[in-house]
Amino acid sequence: MNRLIHQTSPYLLQHAHNPVDWYPWGEEALQKAKAENKPILVSIGYSACHWCHVMERESFEDQSTADLMNSHFINIKIDREERPDIDAIYMDAVQMISGSGGWPLNVFLTPEAKPFYGGTYFPPVKAFNRSSWKDVLYSINQAWQEKPTEIIAQAENLTEHIRTSTMFGNTAAGDAVFSKEQLETIAANLLKNADTAWGGFGKAPKFPQTMSIQFLLRHYYFTKDEAALTHALLSLDKMICGGMYDQLEGGFARYCTDNEWLVPHFEKMLYDNALLLSVISEAWQLTGKEIYKQTIEQTMNFIRQQWVSAEGGFYSAFDADSEGVEGKFYVWSKQEVDEILGQDTGLFCKYYDVTEHGNWEDTNILWVKQPLEEFCKEHQLHQADTAITLERSRQKLLDTRARRIFPLLDDKMLMGWNALMITACCKAYAALQNEDWLSMAEQANGFIEQYLMDDSGRFYHNYKKTAANPAFLDDLAYYVQALIHLAEVTGNNQYLHKARLYTEKLFSDFKDAESPFFFYTPVWQQDIILRKKEWYDGATPSGNSTMAWNLHYLSIVFDKPTWKEQSVEMVATVAATSQRYPTSFSNWSCMLQQLVNGTKEIAVSGPGSRRLLHEILVKYIPGKILQSQDKLNDDFPLLQHKWDNTKTEIFFCSNYACKAPVTSVAALLDLLK
Repeated sequence: MNRLIHQTSPYLLQHAHNPVDWYPWGEEALQKAKAENKPILVSIGYSACHWCHVMERESFEDQSTADLMNSHFINIKIDREERPDIDAIYMDAVQMISGSGGWPLNVFLTPEAKPFYGGTYFPPVKAFNRSSWKDVLYSINQAWQEKPTEIIAQAENLTEHIRTSTMFGNTAAGDAVFSKEQLETIAANLLKNADTAWGGFGKAPKFPQTMSIQFLLRHYYFTKDEAALTHALLSLDKMICGGMYDQLEGGFARYCTDNEWLVPHFEKMLYDNALLLSVISEAWQLTGKEIYKQTIEQTMNFIRQQWVSAEGGFYSAFDADSEGVEGKFYVWSKQEVDEILGQDTGLFCKYYDVTEHGNWEDTNILWVKQPLEEFCKEHQLHQADTAITLERSRQKLLDTRARRIFPLLDDKMLMGWNALMITACCKAYAALQNEDWLSMAEQANGFIEQYLMDDSGRFYHNYKKTAANPAFLDDLAYYVQALIHLAEVTGNNQYLHKARLYTEKLFSDFKDAESPFFFYTPVWQQDIILRKKEWYDGATPSGNSTMAWNLHYLSIVFDKPTWKEQSVEMVATVAATSQRYPTSFSNWSCMLQQLVNGTKEIAVSGPGSRRLLHEILVKYIPGKILQSQDKLNDDFPLLQHKWDNTKTEIFFCSNYACKAPVTSVAALLDLLK
């Protein structure tokens, strides 16, 4: 029976025609497991996941394997991007069982949905030191038949372990002590793990670690620590020049499998690109390096052309595979390049490392081994002419690639990822003042309000033809942050009123009464075995670290001291851990940075505020709160008693105590020093 055919998730639809009798997560499958006293197999993945596709081809499309699964298990297929709450619970279980995790995630549950065994990818025959999938199925079935009581006890213990792992000791806001020494420790520990030759942190596989880079950029701003700046920029430069960056169209792949950033895992995810755009925008504001401007423009153009829906929202991802082959859409043979480029091929191939034998699996990934200036100097080439030739060649190859079979587009739209992209659009607009990007942000906000919120004000997590699943903490936390950024770059303070309203909703639906933190799921959600609190900053910032920033910002905007106290308590609770493990708490570290160095309260008031606002936005001023008014507005403490309809003034304040107003951004920058 094909139960997935009516789902909207591209990932579930990929599995709709498997011979496995898949169920979506829901009451039908859970009740069937209880009625038949069968263990549940939950298999979790996502549409752009290469190894998910491999396991599907090898096992889930195999009739004999499907017969075994159908006979002994209730099989549930989940899109982790639609249900990150379920994925988080069972990922914790598998990491506790095996010491590692990843996707596909395959976890076995009791009929009560409590986990007792699991792993990630299993091959069809024993290999890579892994049992075959059929052997795992036989073993689990045998154990369930012979030792069900032991398995149930194991599942109860594991579930309780997951529950207690989400507890964090509290620190009262009044007891919090923050210092510059803590920030020095975080910076030192990040740099201990730095690859000083190729950028990034640790060894392959290498992930972007955007929030760690952001911390280092800001650390340089506050301390002038050259080592922090050098490594932050080295990391960005190597990613941008590597195969992780699409050298033809722009946009970043998920991560790289090697130390040199040459070989990506070719999937492109919206959230990675949003976070990278945000940090590269900060890097451009700080340095003015042309490579950052070009990367922002190319990537924003890629997103606008490929990932903006008719509704105004942003799609989720491009698959790693096309025509069943990982990376096929992106790689080139030298013969192809020669035929397309003609007399320009020699220069292009030399610059992008295209050779007869290839640089990856007998084919070529385009990457830049030398910055253009160095390349031209070494080969005695005129830089401007070389740039024109390379751009002409890039466009020819891009036109040719457009006729290839594209990777699968994951066209569902997720609230949280859209919110991250709204923030990225605002930061890119602030840096480079492209009005199209501000329009993208405002249209995406309209999409969220129209398609992901119902008449009662309840938000939803995902949309494809219809909205589904309740919004999670990350969705709302990122959205509140996006509204704050929209308010800054537009000067429209109605966005702040909405940010306050949705923050109050977060308190009613997500707040943990026994700690300063928020649960990942709303109080009224009933289809999970426990409510988790997430605080690790992983591929995306944790909802709790984002809420710490939101509460701090809004506490000043609306003069709500209790919100500031909660923000401080949240940061204080994780401060010691963030010093020891900075790459796992990098967004928390950025918030700690702001608490130590202070918040710059900037108000622009007067009929010409829009012009001055633009001039301020382009400057690199981390840790600021920026409000403006071009007409009298006494709703906000920072704007009260600052209106003069004869002139436009900039006020620099701390705890609402303001220095004498100035009338130029240059004068403001002098005050900031």
